[in-house]
Parts: sequence; C-alpha cells; structure tokens
Amino acid sequence: MNTRVKVIFYSLYGHVWHLAEAIAAGAREVPGTEVEVLQVAETLPADVIAKMGATEAKNAFAHIPLADPRTLGEADALLFGTGTRFGSASAQLQAFFDQTGGLWAKGALVGKVGGVFTSTATQHGGQETTLIGMQTFLFHHGMVVAGVPYAAPELSNVAELSGGTPYGATTITGPTGARLPSANELAIARFQGRHTAQLAAKLKAK
Repeated sequence: MNTRVKVIFYSLYGHVWHLAEAIAAGAREVPGTEVEVLQVAETLPADVIAKMGATEAKNAFAHIPLADPRTLGEADALLFGTGTRFGSASAQLQAFFDQTGGLWAKGALVGKVGGVFTSTATQHGGQETTLIGMQTFLFHHGMVVAGVPYAAPELSNVAELSGGTPYGATTITGPTGARLPSANELAIARFQGRHTAQLAAKLKAK
C-alpha cells in the first residue's frame, strides 16, 4: 500500500503555501507516496482580508481544497504549516487543531509521523517558538515528531539570509511580505517533505 501524506497549511499572503508545495514536492520524490496539499478554513471576513491587502494572494491558492480534521487518520504522515502570530500558531490553524478532540479520544493519530513549518516577517520573529508550540499538538496525539536533520546542508548555509531550523522548514517574508521563499529555504522544505515521507514509509513497512 502507498504511503499517504497530507500537507495542511494556513497562509494569508502565500508564503506558507509556497513552503507547503515544496514540502509536497519533496514527499513525492519518495516512491509509493501519495500527497495531498490542503488548507484550513479562513476565519477572517473578506473585507478584512481586502483591507490587509491579501485578497490577490489568497486568490492564488483558492483552488487548494479545505482540510477536514475528521480525515486526518487516513494519512500516514501529517505536516502542518502557518505563519507565526507573535511567536505562536495562527488562530486559524489552532481552530483546526481544536477540532481534533474526537481523534485524540480514539488515539487515531498515535504512531503517525508529524512535522511543522512556518514563516515570520523577521529573522528572529518567533520561528522556533511557533514550531515548538505546534509540536505540542503532535506530541499530545502520540505522533512520531520529525524535523529537519542537519543532513540537509542548506541548514548550515550562513552565506545568505535564510530561514530553516531543525524543528521544521521556515521562510522570512520581510516586514512588508515582499520577500518570497528563497531557493535555500525551498530546498530545506523539500528535504523535510522527503525525510518525513521516508520515515512514514519505514514505519508503515514494519
């Protein structure tokens, strides 16, 4: 049977969506892997999104289906991404997490592989606190938590400004959101997707 991977994200301006697609591309490099890219429901009204200048960016990935928390148990690996909100996950992703109590009660995610990824406006804008905070969700569900090992050489790249942590892929958007994920950051995201899918395949084979 194929290994099933779900990459689930919340994005406002598209940066986390780009990371999600890179993670999915990395996972697809592992033979026998089926990958779904899904987004969580938006909770902000359309007029607020327009005032934030995010309408065009949101439209770019409007074709991505919405994730259903009830179907998480179908996957062998789950990766969750969101932009940071003052060092924590966005309310939209947290609301999605809050809908998984029934899965927790049944132990539906125990033993599955999980990972996280994020974006921040600045280099030290809460990437690691956001990732570690999101990982608590994985631990509470009994998942096998996977990050990005330093086998990814791009993690050690200090020749340029770059996101990327051993806890998960990240990108830096800049204070106006004008900076898109760099080649180095996307390579780290692809590594995370590939690494997570490989772990899930090994666990499934046992």
